Amino acid sequence: MTLRSVHIASLGCARNDVDSEELAARLEAGGFRLVDDAAAAETVVVNTCGFVEQAKKDSIDTLLAAADLKAGGTVKSVVAVGCMAERYGVELARELPEADAVLGFDAYRDIASRLTGILDGVQHTSHVPRDRRTLLPIAPAERTRAASDVAVPGHDWLAQRRRLTDAPWSSLKIASGCDRRCAFCAIPSFRGSYLSRPSDEVVAEARWLADQGVRELFLVSENTSSYGKDRGVDERLETLLPKLAAVDGIEWIRVSYLQPAEVRPSMLHALLNTEKVVPYFDLSFQHASKDVLRRMRRFGDPENFLGLIGRIREQAPTAGIRSNVIAGFPGETEADVEILRQFIVDASLDVLGVFGYSDEEGTEGATLDGHVDPSEVEARRAMLADLSLEVSEARAADRIGEDLEVLVEGLEGGLATGRAAHQGPETDGSVTLDGEFPVGSFVRALAVDAEGIDLIAEAA
Repeated sequence: MTLRSVHIASLGCARNDVDSEELAARLEAGGFRLVDDAAAAETVVVNTCGFVEQAKKDSIDTLLAAADLKAGGTVKSVVAVGCMAERYGVELARELPEADAVLGFDAYRDIASRLTGILDGVQHTSHVPRDRRTLLPIAPAERTRAASDVAVPGHDWLAQRRRLTDAPWSSLKIASGCDRRCAFCAIPSFRGSYLSRPSDEVVAEARWLADQGVRELFLVSENTSSYGKDRGVDERLETLLPKLAAVDGIEWIRVSYLQPAEVRPSMLHALLNTEKVVPYFDLSFQHASKDVLRRMRRFGDPENFLGLIGRIREQAPTAGIRSNVIAGFPGETEADVEILRQFIVDASLDVLGVFGYSDEEGTEGATLDGHVDPSEVEARRAMLADLSLEVSEARAADRIGEDLEVLVEGLEGGLATGRAAHQGPETDGSVTLDGEFPVGSFVRALAVDAEGIDLIAEAA
């Protein structure tokens, strides 16, 4: 029997990458052959991102590019899945007839039969969106019992997961959804309420990844600091980390997506003192002005944020700290911009993403008064982005002379490239080493120069 071929294009965040690997395994088990080249596939599956306008544009562009391949080539169908498909469903299908199907999360468990039907000409009904927060009980403690009846991408690895890269690191999803109600964010409506995975399943998947050659685990969720809040007092991030550290073959554990207001002392202690957990803090600040944060339905101010950063650096001076902020949120004044500007300077973060605010359908932010003119939003974003780059480059330059441990990820032209403990995958810069070292190995090195936020190092 000739297997039908499929290509998966995964867009957006590391959480989406995990979902793509679930889809890949389900498709292989259902009689499909995975191919790396979209032009060589009968079906192209685009795992879309629906977070912000640029991500949605990238998703549409990828779908259109895949649809262009149908003209006289191997490609017979293009299917949209992922967050944008879940969020917009029939609306996306109507506005983008080039896509042959738009499938929501509920279709993941039988994705192979869905694609087979589409290729065979079976008429497909596009996904109808719904608020996924309504699918689980309001009380977190009651969600575990109901979870088996709800499709939650990335939570069913025991049945299906197939790695799509041979990188020495891998994302490991420990939870999905979010219970926070940030005024700018629509994610909870299409990802659902917060649901932690059982720790024994997380550890078992970590062992499987180690057997696949993974050396670094990148723990991901919409809000990692909330892990276990729906599973009782015995399951928290503080108790999960030592269990993962005991997995043979895993050398680094990196934690992402922490809410500053949720970083309690016991959590900070575990992050800084658990074996194999690298000193790396992905802290979701979003702004620094207390007034803007309140309008965002968040908490904090420069004093508290800088206090947290200070506590981290007091115990781990070389820790990597990154964050994201939003410029131009409704009601933001020039004084608020100055507060944020000064915070960026004082915080001296390794990496800071600066985004311009735009209304997201269904969010409170879209209904607020005091909207900033789009041209002014862009001016503020550009100014703060330029400043953050200067600060991050200065932070990298300060690391010259620092002892590093580097995870090698690639070799080219007699040079090895990888990351140090303070650098997260794909977004936080890299380290270049003069010499050839095996991919997946750890190399002790000395930082001797910096290029932007990237470091040049010599093996010790």
